[in-house]
Amino acid sequence: MAGQPLDRASAAMVLIHGRGGTAEGILSLGAELAHPGFAYLAPQAQGDSWYPLSFLAPIERNEPGLSSGLSAISAVLDRLAEAGIDHQQTILLGFSQGACLALEFAARNARRYGGIIGLSGGLIGPDGTPRDYPGSFAGTPIFLGCSDRDPHIPKERVIESADVFQRLGAKVSARLYPNLGHTINQEELELIRRIMDHVAAG
Repeated sequence: MAGQPLDRASAAMVLIHGRGGTAEGILSLGAELAHPGFAYLAPQAQGDSWYPLSFLAPIERNEPGLSSGLSAISAVLDRLAEAGIDHQQTILLGFSQGACLALEFAARNARRYGGIIGLSGGLIGPDGTPRDYPGSFAGTPIFLGCSDRDPHIPKERVIESADVFQRLGAKVSARLYPNLGHTINQEELELIRRIMDHVAAG
């Protein structure tokens, strides 16, 4: 955890690290965003990886890691709810493997969140995976940012993910940056801050 203590926070961001990353590492992004009033929480994957294979592999081959990772996010959201911070005051953010996990969690648990941010990620499963998720995002702002030539994330999956979230009632912004590489840029940080401002304003 970082930022405001839960009993004093007015909003929260749940940060999901990528493969080979750590909770402490992704929390440094929260420090860079540094928004007053926010608590930052980051679960840690066992062995620094949420699931063993590519996010494009058959879903069953990434079990039980995938289900365990989804449960970890659910547990953090439950902890926030117990502290009086509901989904509408919560932003879910992931990078790389963490973005894939966060986006898949959100799609399987569609409701009004403060925001969903997927940096270099997309929905999980091979091409042709059914995307008949139930529920509605009810206008949740969702931002997807990725390189147009990411070595791990095909741009087609980013576009498909944006379409799925749009269909589920989210306000989606998706940007593919020319030759960005597998990283985060300043424009993405500014767009995240705007979502945070909106959540903080209630």
